[in-house]
Amino acid sequence: MKILVICGAGASSTFVAQRLRRAAESAGLDWETAAGTAQSVTESSADLILVGPHLKERAIDLREVLPMPIAVLPDDIFDDRDGRRTLSLARAALADPRTTSEGRS
Repeated sequence: MKILVICGAGASSTFVAQRLRRAAESAGLDWETAAGTAQSVTESSADLILVGPHLKERAIDLREVLPMPIAVLPDDIFDDRDGRRTLSLARAALADPRTTSEGRS
């Protein structure tokens, strides 16, 4: 499973991706996580893209051109120090691609 976390400059997404990877490993999941920027995502081989909360509008555009589930992370996601909450959000988005932090899209 490949998960891409994107933000404006790639810095905050790096922390979220690292925490998510550790939480996935602790849960016995073989997930590969990576961080990127919104500008660099034109096509991706990821199974799921998690979008930083400040890029909510960009997620709408990405959903129109990319086939995989794309979920917007909540505003307080950077407080998820152990990655378990992010893991839960990722699992929910993979189970139901229509699920985002705002509810059904």
